Amino acid sequence: MDPATKKRKLVLVKGSETKTNGEFNFEDLPIVTQLVLRVSATGYKSQDVNFMVVPAQAEAKPGNQQSSNPMGNIPSFDKDLGMVKLASDIKELGSVVVKANTPTMKLELDKKVFNVDKNIVSAGGTAVDVMRNVPSVNVDIDGNVSLRGASPTIFVDGRPTTLTLDQIPADAIESVEVMTNPSAKYDASGGGSGILNIILKKNRKQGYNGTITAGVDSRGAANGLVGLNARTGKINFSANGMYNAQRGKTIGTTDRTTTLHDSATRLLQSDDSRNKGHFMFGQIGLDWFVTNKTTISVSYLKVHGNFNPTGLSDYRTDLTIGGVAQASTYSTRSSTSDRAFDVNGIQTGMKHLFKKEGEQLTLDGSYFFVTANSTQNFTTNTFSNPDKTAALGTSLQQTIGTAKPAFWTIQTDYTNPLSKKTKLEAGLRASLQNLDNYNYTFPIVNGVPKPNPLGLSDYGSSNDVYAAYVNVTSGFKNFSYSLGLRAESSRYKGHLHNTGQDFENTYPISLFPSLFVSQKLKHDQEVQFSATRKINRPGFFQLVPFTDYSDTLNITRGNPNLIPEFTNSFELQYMKTFPHNNTILVSGYYKYTSHLITRYQDSTFDPTGKAVLINTYENANNAYTVGGEVTSTNTITRWWDLTLNINVYNSHINTTNLKQVSQDALWSWFGKFNSNFKLPSNFTIQLTAVYQSKTNIPANQQPNQFGPPGQTLQSSSQGFIRPFGGVDIAVKKSFLKNNAASITASMSDIFRTRWSKQYSQSAFFQQEYDRLNNPQLFRVVFAYRFGKMDLNLFKRKSMNGQGMGDAGQSLQ
Repeated sequence: MDPATKKRKLVLVKGSETKTNGEFNFEDLPIVTQLVLRVSATGYKSQDVNFMVVPAQAEAKPGNQQSSNPMGNIPSFDKDLGMVKLASDIKELGSVVVKANTPTMKLELDKKVFNVDKNIVSAGGTAVDVMRNVPSVNVDIDGNVSLRGASPTIFVDGRPTTLTLDQIPADAIESVEVMTNPSAKYDASGGGSGILNIILKKNRKQGYNGTITAGVDSRGAANGLVGLNARTGKINFSANGMYNAQRGKTIGTTDRTTTLHDSATRLLQSDDSRNKGHFMFGQIGLDWFVTNKTTISVSYLKVHGNFNPTGLSDYRTDLTIGGVAQASTYSTRSSTSDRAFDVNGIQTGMKHLFKKEGEQLTLDGSYFFVTANSTQNFTTNTFSNPDKTAALGTSLQQTIGTAKPAFWTIQTDYTNPLSKKTKLEAGLRASLQNLDNYNYTFPIVNGVPKPNPLGLSDYGSSNDVYAAYVNVTSGFKNFSYSLGLRAESSRYKGHLHNTGQDFENTYPISLFPSLFVSQKLKHDQEVQFSATRKINRPGFFQLVPFTDYSDTLNITRGNPNLIPEFTNSFELQYMKTFPHNNTILVSGYYKYTSHLITRYQDSTFDPTGKAVLINTYENANNAYTVGGEVTSTNTITRWWDLTLNINVYNSHINTTNLKQVSQDALWSWFGKFNSNFKLPSNFTIQLTAVYQSKTNIPANQQPNQFGPPGQTLQSSSQGFIRPFGGVDIAVKKSFLKNNAASITASMSDIFRTRWSKQYSQSAFFQQEYDRLNNPQLFRVVFAYRFGKMDLNLFKRKSMNGQGMGDAGQSLQ
């Protein structure tokens, strides 16, 4: 009662903010008194709820049974106000423009997150183009990526994928998480080579919105993308479709001398290959916010591709037998191919939030199935003179192949905050992989295929990995740490259909600990240290005791005596944040691998008595990699920012147990430079450059492919890659209201310098090999954003809010 006015008035009793899911709780309120709950939020009309807390006697059960209340019939003072709904408060305000840039790099306890959404150089391209601009990641001429000298595992939205990088559209990627030393939460497989997690763009804004892009490059290859997102009430729907045509061009030369017994053969080869085709990417997703605490998500992904590469090669072969030179032969080889693949995938997820803030349970499952078919036709014309006028004969050859890999992944994760700074995480995971592969090469004589048992490779395999982990994160003041332990076991089975051979290998449970510590210092400084243990298990082609003659230039045979390699990794990082989003990250790392799996060459005779080289695999004694890396992001002015990454490293492989000289350790470095200029009239220019110094050929690089690794003949433990570099540039013009439309023009390798030149040798051969892929490719892309937004966002955590799915909370 207001003593001045003699009227009743409202006085504040308590106040609080709700949890992110809208829940709230008040204690010690007056009873039997009229109370008013006033709920307010920016963008909504305030809502008053009148209520009174009246003691209620616990309800007794029939038959004078005791109440289920453990406190007997003591009155209850609980009051549930149910669901309180707020109405939108729409007011016409003056125009306000807020501009903010997402940081280019963000350092977390076990990963670095690089925002690539504004990367205009890769517009209209694929994930391969995106990776060329991500610090720490190196991309070779074939699109294979390496992370500090090893092939990383590729994830999409926190899950392993069957997709290759050239099957993911660049315009669908928001960020890339680089984990150079993953914790025990993630798979131990991969030998410590790290993880690249590609986060696709997501949007859960109320209303609808979308993006349309269309483009074409200088070789006539078109690309386009349509993305749509709609959110109403408890349902969020998204759909993305993408088309990408390719008109690739690759030129190269090879100079190889092979010495077997008393003969030496020198092959001089020049190649000109073209790749014409396309692939289509489609994805639909549905999020159902069942309650304030439970969300269910499901998505379906479809990729279809069809390519028709052609090639023309010129050969000169010089043969010496017993020191006597033989007559040189000359030949041309033309090839036509038809390759098609289909990828189907479904992903499901459930996330439940408990009453306790931060406690949650997630269940995730995914299934991917791939069907790939290929047919290759080769025509070889042989001549006795360099002018190719004296024909000696013509031969025809055909290769047909199919591959059907399937992947199942089931995972559950539980998080429980034990205290304000201590968190317990635990999870279970099962990864099941099946693969059927058929590859047959045979000659065609007078239009009729001739049997060729040596050209047949027909097998099936399965690889199952089971894992469990526990991780504890805690700290005090500005110090934090994370201790993790992962247990993994695996089972491998293989069957050669053409020989009836079975092969099986079971790896017992192994333990993989991880340690992460972080100390925040004064003046926005932070120091981190991490240590982990990883494993790399030999794969099918490395284990199966079968000699594959289907590729005469790369005859392979597995080694059933291979054992897994184990890697211990250590990393120390220092990060300093300066005003205006300027950061510098300095890292030092060391990796030691025991029983490194490496290629090994030997000579033998094929069933026809011809001397041939056999590429197989052996366990080297050990290997190490040591290096340092600096990444700097700088905002020079309001219109100019740049990112610089330099990595200096040294690696060595000890192969003395293989009766061959170990290759000398080599200090190497590579650098990346990215600069953005914001000009008047909504123009933006981006300039990127990369340089790789002379470096050793990686020892155990296994690209994500199905079928035998039919690459050029080389020894992975002996050889080097010569220095190379390249520069890309892009210009973007934004226009229309709110810059909803834009046109981007870009050119890759503008100085035509991104040659891949390699030298390799062994006891049986030496080779010089160089290629140039798609130089000076010009591309133009038009993009348009549309939609109607409700400015009041429904704040929920993503399906993987504590892991690699954090980007799901981002807004485009």
